[in-house]
Amino acid sequence: MTSLVHKELADGVATVTLDSPANRNALSRRLLAELAGHLRWALDEPAARVIVLTGTGRVFCSGADLKEQRGDPDAPVTASFPEIMTLLWESPKPVICRLNGTARAGGLGLVAACDFAIAPDTASFAFTEVRLGVVPAMISVPVLRRLDPRAAAEYFLTGEVFDAATAARIGLLTRAVPEEELDAAVRHYAGLLARGGPEALAITKRLVREVPAVSFEEGLRRMSELSAERFTSAEGQEGIAAFMDKRPPKWVP
Repeated sequence: MTSLVHKELADGVATVTLDSPANRNALSRRLLAELAGHLRWALDEPAARVIVLTGTGRVFCSGADLKEQRGDPDAPVTASFPEIMTLLWESPKPVICRLNGTARAGGLGLVAACDFAIAPDTASFAFTEVRLGVVPAMISVPVLRRLDPRAAAEYFLTGEVFDAATAARIGLLTRAVPEEELDAAVRHYAGLLARGGPEALAITKRLVREVPAVSFEEGLRRMSELSAERFTSAEGQEGIAAFMDKRPPKWVP
């Protein structure tokens, strides 16, 4: 049976590719199971410093496989989807979503769960759930943490299609670039991320999300402790030594 998701490791970058273009990389049960397995592989692989999630064809992901849902609405098609978004969101390794094209509905949950999202400026986006009589329930968890509240209300409620420039403006994308510059932009971010200490990157991912939720005073207290801890850590000492010696740290691929 042909695989619906592929994996590759090169130069410290683990690339996980959705490869079901016939149904626009819809989130079928089999694709979700393979995707979960490949993401766990990327997280467990010591040589992988950065994860890139992408797809084949002109559509990154069209959302749920509606044929499966209609045939058996009680089937556990969504059972692994929360797990996948959690793997992406909580990954200690930075995750870049390289959108090969358009994304809809559940596909936008994958986009929002990644740390970076880069798309060609020709891509379009839409939260189409309400037009089908359903709701963007699970994907709202990562998406509403990214989008401007007014924009979230507009596009969640109307189902209107919007372009890549708008997606970047409202916080869904990191960047929208000309199609011919997509791979160069992904390589640029992957290269920058690979220069960061693995522990430092994992901790910084957390603090970006957690610090705004605590009081100013409490934030300073916690961050003072964290700062002292990191400066004396083995990774911190190696980074400082490498800087003084004018050499790359040992963790750089």
